[in-house]
Amino acid sequence: LQLTPHRDFIPFFNHPRADDDLVATFRKACADAGVGIASVLPVLRWSSPDPDARDAAVRNWKRVIEITVDLGVNVINTEFSGRPEKAEESERAFFRSMEELLPIIEREGIDVRIDPHPDDFVEDGLEALRIIRGVNSPNIGMVYVACHTYHMGGNMAEIIAAAGEKLRLVHVADTMDHHRSHGLRYITNPPGNPVRVHQHLKIGDGDIDWDEFFGGLAGVGFYDRPDTVMVSSVFAEDENAHEVSRYQLATMTDYVAKYR
Repeated sequence: LQLTPHRDFIPFFNHPRADDDLVATFRKACADAGVGIASVLPVLRWSSPDPDARDAAVRNWKRVIEITVDLGVNVINTEFSGRPEKAEESERAFFRSMEELLPIIEREGIDVRIDPHPDDFVEDGLEALRIIRGVNSPNIGMVYVACHTYHMGGNMAEIIAAAGEKLRLVHVADTMDHHRSHGLRYITNPPGNPVRVHQHLKIGDGDIDWDEFFGGLAGVGFYDRPDTVMVSSVFAEDENAHEVSRYQLATMTDYVAKYR
């Protein structure tokens, strides 16, 4: 499983709630159930242009790293955060946070993988890759979330190929292309507002070209590297969660077998 933000463990934006006892209890419960923890996913304001928010996020990150190590996990995937309307200031904040966190990340042997999430200070896939390379550390890689494709530039095959071995974690969920029909596929008011529309649907319910996605991953050796993670990331099917999870697993397995 991927440990996503949870109010009892690592909530969105705030300091982790889990103490050492809860971390140990959770690790044992997973082991007893035969469930591995593939990655830990915090969402913190480490790129905030607000100095107080950024300082707090760095403190929170340090505790997240401790929890990750205590869980026996070596992968953290996260988002760039920051603000797109303050991209330059947010990038400066991101690198300030990295100056403090990167020595800890490297010392603990953690691999941090970053997603250019819609509404982050960087949303374009190729520009995100440039920033990741700019960190200049083998411990920093990229996340490709399939359902963010149309906010990342829409050039999925190009981004995957350019990322190469920096691409170490993918989220598998479908989405509709909000650019179609002259941008009128989704209407939000007032006109011209800066919302980012996307979905996390099961494979086949949106516009993603899944042959391009899974074939592109094969082209960069994603299936042959021991450090890669593939996550089912459907949010839209709570009412049918078990059935959809089984469908996702079967469909993902079939696509991997097709292109491996």
